[in-house]
Amino acid sequence: MEAASLLEARGVKPTSTRLLVVRALDKHRHPMSLRELDDVLDTVDRSTIFRTLTLLLEHHLIHVIEGGSGMALYELCHGHDHCSLDDQHAHFYCTRCQRTFCFHSLHVPEPELPEGFAATAVNYLVKGLCPDCARLVPQGD
Repeated sequence: MEAASLLEARGVKPTSTRLLVVRALDKHRHPMSLRELDDVLDTVDRSTIFRTLTLLLEHHLIHVIEGGSGMALYELCHGHDHCSLDDQHAHFYCTRCQRTFCFHSLHVPEPELPEGFAATAVNYLVKGLCPDCARLVPQGD
């Protein structure tokens, strides 16, 4: 879906900054930190990017995850008309190169919570070595 249509479908006015942020998240296809977005969107100041991310979170256009490094990472929600647990997927954090990967085909299981609790988000993160880094680690004899 085009960025302007995506924003309008969720009741968000498609300003130039909002369009830039949505397009950057869509283009990079991996969760991005505020720092990464700031580097990519060099014409927009960091506080404006943060306010935009906050607005997009409030309208369920993006997910925020803790990607393994302790830093918040943001990615587009690809649900059609709302963002739910069903739209969320697992992530993998490489402890060597510190990259976070999306596993879109590995959906997050809905947790069975005690009565009265309602989940709105789940962070499912696996830590280890990505294929590139695993090749660099000497194998035992």
